[in-house]
Parts: sequence; structure tokens; C-alpha cells
Amino acid sequence: MSKVTVLGGGGWAIALARVLFENNHQVTIWSKLEREVEALKKDRENKICLPGVMLDEAIEITGDIEAAVKDSEIIVMAVASSFVRSTAELLKGVVPKGQIIVDVAKGIESGTFYTMTEIIEEVLPETEAVVLSGPSHAEEVGRHLPTAVVIGAKRKEIAQQVQKAFANDYFRVYISPDRKSIELGGSLKNVIALAAGIADGLGYGDNTEAALITRGIKEITQLGVAMGGHSRTFHGLSGIGDLIVTCDSKHSRNRRAGVLIGKGYTLDEAVKEVNMVVEGAVSAQAAYELSKKYQVDMPIVEAVNDVLFNGKSAGEAMKEMMTRALTNEFSDLGWE
Repeated sequence: MSKVTVLGGGGWAIALARVLFENNHQVTIWSKLEREVEALKKDRENKICLPGVMLDEAIEITGDIEAAVKDSEIIVMAVASSFVRSTAELLKGVVPKGQIIVDVAKGIESGTFYTMTEIIEEVLPETEAVVLSGPSHAEEVGRHLPTAVVIGAKRKEIAQQVQKAFANDYFRVYISPDRKSIELGGSLKNVIALAAGIADGLGYGDNTEAALITRGIKEITQLGVAMGGHSRTFHGLSGIGDLIVTCDSKHSRNRRAGVLIGKGYTLDEAVKEVNMVVEGAVSAQAAYELSKKYQVDMPIVEAVNDVLFNGKSAGEAMKEMMTRALTNEFSDLGWE
């Protein structure tokens, strides 16, 4: 039995803590929020984010980060992406050289355009930063529904160590050296999910959603490759897999926010109604800036930004996308 610490008390943190505990690890959950710590100790569940998924009494819950991470083989960074940097700062001088930190948040940092593992490496340069991503809603993992994810790490032996820690008969784990693409896929799919939700809110149908998913993965792949990623990764679990589930699932908060925006809500009103972090809003701005930096055409990303931040109506944005200049589906394919 090895010690594993989960930083964060939200739904994904709770679901993964259960996976790790059921894999015979000694598990500690840490939260910076005193009210969350007390509620988890009392109720043994997060009644807001993941009701009905209970934590065993043997899982320790604390607000003391030094005690939480002491002697941990693996630390799981399960806070929202906007808090990854500040949480990593709390680990300075606390974790040893070579500490494995597994990020499960999905996002791109505003301003720096860093992925989450890049933030961890900047703040804690002597640690082993790893990403775990894929089509994996906490609501289903918490109910032991079969799920497959992928681990991205710089070193194969670290990836395999994390793989073994998480894998079981309902949580299948693959490994990959393409950490960058895994993180970009997990972040950018939230932007396309917002678009899919907006289309649904406008009353459009399955054809529209399928078109957005298909053209969305093309946009994500083109940007990812321009940034040094591998196209095949975007056709795997962290790319098309995560994109499908986030665009189509009732559990997707980005899709739910998009539906409300399509119905006329502002972004702030939609976020308030969803009552959870909508990562796609931050990622949308980052994706737009990156598309300009790398000169990649991303009309869906641009349309989402126009609706969220530039006052354009959702219907007008969709019409503009549909009436763009006609072109080939794949520009590198030609006729003999």
C-alpha cells in the first residue's frame, strides 16, 4: 500500500480518491476551503458536485497541505485549472525532488498560454508533472461505469507507475509520451462543447452537432500540430474521445452553459446557473490568441469568442460560419 494525496474536494477529486482507495492505496484528500473540509468529514460526500458517491471512513480529509502530502508517492492535482498555479505554490519547499504530480484539471492559463503541467513545472521544476485525461465524467466514474483515460508523461517509467496506481476493472488507463497534445485536446474540447451547447440552445439538431464535433476536432488538431503535437493523439481518448463526451453528455457543464447562452443568457448568467467552473470560457480566449499566433484558421473558436465576449448573437455567428467561402474538406487531397 502506498500513500496518494488528492488536492481538491470537487467531484473529480472525490471520484478519483475512490478509485485510488479501491486500488488499495492509503488516500488523503486536501482542500483549502475549511467549509469543504468540514462538510466532507461530516457527510463523507460532496453533496453539491457528486451526491451519492460516498467516501470510506479510512480516507483522511484535511486542510493541512503539509501533512496531506507528506510521504505521498503520488499527488493528484484535482483543483480547477485557475487554481493550479496557486496550489502548486503551496507545495514549494514541501515536496521532494522527483515528486510525481498528476494533473487532472483541463485548461490553458490566461496570459502565459501554459498547460497545467507546464505551470507545475515552472513552479516546481524538480517534480515529475504528469497529465491524466480522457472522456471521464466524475458522475460515471463514481458509479464504477467503465471508463478509459490516458496518462501523458515525459518518462515512460513514470507513466507506467501512475498507470498501475489508477488502473482497475472499471478504470482502464493507457499511456503516451505526447503530453502536450493530451493537454491541448482536454482544454480545447471545452470550447467546441460550448459551441455544441449553443447550437442546441438555438434549437438546432443532430446534424449541426455532428458537424461541430467533426470540424472541431480538425481545428484542435491543426492547432495542436502547429504547437508541436502529434495528430494521432487528437484522434484518441484525449482528443475525439473527450470531445464527443463533452459535446454530447448531460454531465458536461460546458455544454450546459452553451445551451443557456444559445437561449439568450449572457456568459455570466450561464455560469451562475450552472454553478460550476466553465473552463471553456477561459480556454476560448486562449485558443483564439493561439490561433492567431500560429496562424491556424479556427472559425468555431472565433465564433464562440464573438458570442461570449464581443456581443454577437449566437444565431448570427452560426449563419456566418455556414456562409463562409466554400472550400475543400481536406486541402491536401487533390484530383488526378
